[in-house]
Order: sequence, then C-alpha cells, then structure tokens
Amino acid sequence: MPRLLALAAALLLAAPTLAPSAFAHEVTAGDIQIIHPHIPQPPASAKAAGGFMAIVNTGTEPDRLIGAESDIAMKVETHESKVDENGVGTMTPVEFIEIPPGGTVNLQHGGYHIMFMGLKAKLTEGEMHKGILIFERAGRVEIEFQIDPPTGQQGAAPMDHSSMGHGTGG
Repeated sequence: MPRLLALAAALLLAAPTLAPSAFAHEVTAGDIQIIHPHIPQPPASAKAAGGFMAIVNTGTEPDRLIGAESDIAMKVETHESKVDENGVGTMTPVEFIEIPPGGTVNLQHGGYHIMFMGLKAKLTEGEMHKGILIFERAGRVEIEFQIDPPTGQQGAAPMDHSSMGHGTGG
C-alpha cells in the first residue's frame, strides 16, 4: 500500500511537467469569460502566429470582439479562415467577432482567430505573453496568451496569405 501511495504522489507531482497545457487559464470581465487564450508555438523563423481561445457571453446582450493588442507582434488583428469549394483556404481580417448572449465562440484553427503579424521574438512553449482583447460592451480586457506545444497542421488546407503581407504557407 505505501508503494501505491508513493506512485500516486509521484504522478501528481510530475503532472504539471507532463502536460502544462492541460491546466487552462481563464479571465472574466463582466459577462465575458475568456478561456485558455493560447498560441501554439510557431517555428523559430515564423513571422506570424495565430491566437486561439473560447469566449463565453453569460449576459443577455450580444457583445463583439472588435480588436486585440499585444507587444509580441508589430500588428495584431482579428481574422477568419475559410476553405472554398476547391479546398483552398483563405484568411481575411474581420471588423468584429459577434459573441451572442448565452453563447460561446471558439477561436480555433480553420475559423476565427487572433493573428499576430511581424513577431518580434521567438515564442517558446510555456511562456506567458500579455495581451488585450477589446470588446464593444466589456471594454478592454487584459489577458495572457500561453505558448502551447506546437500543433501539427498535416492535412490542413493550404492557406493563401498573400494579401496579408506575412508570407505564404499554412
């Protein structure tokens, strides 16, 4: 029995180093809850990266995400990725992302996301970087983006970034 307890204790102590992204973080501002804002670690030579999270609106009125800011990049925008009938992906800036009352919007690969263009330094797994999300109703909300392990994009649709001014490839 003591051996089993020692094993359980060792697993609990090791858990944070085994899966740091499993311990999601969140921020609440008024009716808006932001769950696990994160950036998958881009390659060291990357000039751009995507930011992802879930945004929950617990209120009775819609809100809109109208902007984002961070010192990690020269430019930060809200974007939407889409894949056309030919399987070609495009990414375009959007003026806002609607967060319906009582609803959740997931900023994720292949949909809405925060685009960091002109990265100023290498982003390393485990780091936390400050950012601000700007909402019509909730106002300016300070968050921290966690740099998560890199995500494999094998099999993803090719993205046309030519109009974005930050290179091509997905």
